[in-house]
Amino acid sequence: MIRQHLVLVLLVVAGFALSLMAGKLWIAPNVWMEAGRDGAILLELRLPRALLGLGIGAMLGLSGAVLQGYLRNPLADPAVIGVSSSAALGAVAAIVLGTAAGPVALFACAMAAAAGAMALLAALTWRRASSVQFILAGTVLASLSGALTAFLISIAPNPYAVAEVLDWLMGALTDRGMDDVRNACPFLIVGGVLLAMTGRSLDALGLGEETARSLGVRLGRVQTLVVLGTGLGVGACVAVSGVVGFVGLIVPHVLRPWFGARPSRLLLPSALGGAALVLVADSLCRLAPGAGEVRLGVAMAMIGAPFFLWLLLRGRVPWS
Repeated sequence: MIRQHLVLVLLVVAGFALSLMAGKLWIAPNVWMEAGRDGAILLELRLPRALLGLGIGAMLGLSGAVLQGYLRNPLADPAVIGVSSSAALGAVAAIVLGTAAGPVALFACAMAAAAGAMALLAALTWRRASSVQFILAGTVLASLSGALTAFLISIAPNPYAVAEVLDWLMGALTDRGMDDVRNACPFLIVGGVLLAMTGRSLDALGLGEETARSLGVRLGRVQTLVVLGTGLGVGACVAVSGVVGFVGLIVPHVLRPWFGARPSRLLLPSALGGAALVLVADSLCRLAPGAGEVRLGVAMAMIGAPFFLWLLLRGRVPWS
C-alpha cells in the first residue's frame, strides 16, 4: 500500500513540474530561478495555474470518493448534490447582470450561490439523514440551477455576455493569478479537512444505514460533514475555474482496484490521483496545436466519456 501511495505522490510531483514547464513557450527547469521573461511567465502565470490545478484536482477527486462512499453509488460525483451547478449559477448571474467587476466579485458571487445551495440542501434533508433523500434533494437543486442558468443566458443583454458565460462554463485555468489562489485555498483546505473526517463513518455506512447506526455512527453528523465539505471545496473549485467535470467520477474508479473499495482507504489516493489528473490534463490543454488552448472542462469530458463507455462495455460500472 505504501508503494502505491508513493507512486501517486511521484505522479503529482511530475504533473506539477510538467505544469510549470508546458505551454506554447517551453520553460526548462534550469531557467526557473532566472530573472527575465521566462521567470516572469513562470511566477505570474504558470505557478498560480499549477497550484490551482493541484488544489482543484485534489478536491474533486476527494469529494468524488466521499460521495461514492456516502451514497454507495459508484456513479456519484460532486455534481450529484447540485453545488457545482449552483456555484455556476452564481457566476453566470454575476456576468449576465453585470455585477462581476473583477475576478474577486465573480468568485464571491459563485461562493454565495454555493452557500445558498448548502443551506437549501440542509433544509431539505435535516429531518432525516438518508442517502436517498440526499440524492433527491441534490437532483432538485441541480435541475433548478441548470434551468435558471439557461434562463439567464437566454435573457443576456448582449452577445458578449453570452460568449463570456459560455467560455467560463467550459472550465479553464487560463490567466489565473495568485489572487485566485489566495481566494480559493482557504475553502479548499477547510473543505478537504471536513471530507477527510468522514472516512471511518463511510466504511460503516457500506454495511447499510441501520448497521452503521448500531455501530454508533451519527448519520446526521456525517451528512453535515459531506454537505459542508463538498459545498466549500467544490464551490471554490467552480468559482475559480468554472465547471470541470468527470474528475471525481473517474479517479475513484481507476484507483479502486489498487486500494480496494473501502472508502477510508480511497480518500487520500483519490485526492492525489485527482491532482495528478488535472495537472497533466491542463498541461496537455496548453500543448494543443493552434494559437489558443483547449478548455480544461472540454478536455476532461473528452477523457471521461470514453472512459465510462469503456467501463460500460466491459461491464465494470458496478462495484467490483
